[in-house]
Amino acid sequence: MTNPFEDPTATYLVLTNQTHQHSLWPATLPAPAGWAATLPGSSRQECLAFIDAHGRNSGAVSAA
Repeated sequence: MTNPFEDPTATYLVLTNQTHQHSLWPATLPAPAGWAATLPGSSRQECLAFIDAHGRNSGAVSAA
């Protein structure tokens, strides 16, 4: 089975929590409590670019 966080053909979201941490998240999985979609329905590369452009918080949750 393919890791849903590493599938280059999947659709992803960028989730953000109350402390402005960002996380790459597969669009097929429900967002964890306390996280909301900031960038919906994009490619993995688009989401990673968004996270890079908006800063990475050192306490951000790892997607894998």
